[in-house]
Amino acid sequence: MWLHRHPRGRLGLILALPLAWLVVAYLGSLLVLFLNAFWSRDPFTSLVVREFTLDNFVELLVTEVYRTVMFRTIAMAALVTLTCIVLAYPIAYYMAKVASRRIRGMLAVAVLMPLWASYLVKAYSWRLILSEEGVLDWVLEPFGLKGPGFGDVAVWLVFTYLWLPYMILPIYAGLERIPDSLLEASSDLGGRGWTTFRRVILPLSIPAVAAGSIFTFSLTLGDYIVPGLVSTTQFIGNVIFVNVAQDLPLAAAYSLVPLAIVLIYLYLVRRLGAFEAL
Repeated sequence: MWLHRHPRGRLGLILALPLAWLVVAYLGSLLVLFLNAFWSRDPFTSLVVREFTLDNFVELLVTEVYRTVMFRTIAMAALVTLTCIVLAYPIAYYMAKVASRRIRGMLAVAVLMPLWASYLVKAYSWRLILSEEGVLDWVLEPFGLKGPGFGDVAVWLVFTYLWLPYMILPIYAGLERIPDSLLEASSDLGGRGWTTFRRVILPLSIPAVAAGSIFTFSLTLGDYIVPGLVSTTQFIGNVIFVNVAQDLPLAAAYSLVPLAIVLIYLYLVRRLGAFEAL
């Protein structure tokens, strides 16, 4: 009876467990990570010294390797995001505005199907595809060409494949919400296809594109498995993973770099209305 008379109390009980899990497991782990970033490692015993210091951040700023890895990772995340936008937009537009309901359902299943497979299975499959004398070399051999092998191009290809569905789905949802009456009004006012796309469809779909870019950019920024499988080039995730065992405070400080970048990115895309499109 008390719960029936107090809807806020009922809502609080419903949300208590998930909120407790969020605070303890997620925010708690972030707090521990944040604290570790301001501690140091004893060079003799390799134990963590729990005294406040900014030495880790100074080392990240003055060491050229860490700066190079950071800019390389940001550039890769931006390149993967732009590639996914270019590939996803035509697919999403066809699904939302051109395809019949039956074809739309088939395409939706085709987009979602890669997400049902294990991430590791897909990553290792691409390692086999890109390896020397692999499937890609076998396909290109009749044309006198060779695959990119292992390297930055391979990382770009694999990341684009993995995160493309995360870009298609938000853009598709955003385009589907655009009323057909707006397109008809543009046509009635003399707007040709390209003009309608440039002045009506594209501006209205920018929040959906920004929403999809949140996934592609942030997932690329923190991934360390794909670069380790198909490249020897170091990215932020690889450096953090290696340093965890060697210097935990330094790894924690470096972990705050992608976190800060993502927060800045979220602020920017929020101004484009990305959160409303999710």
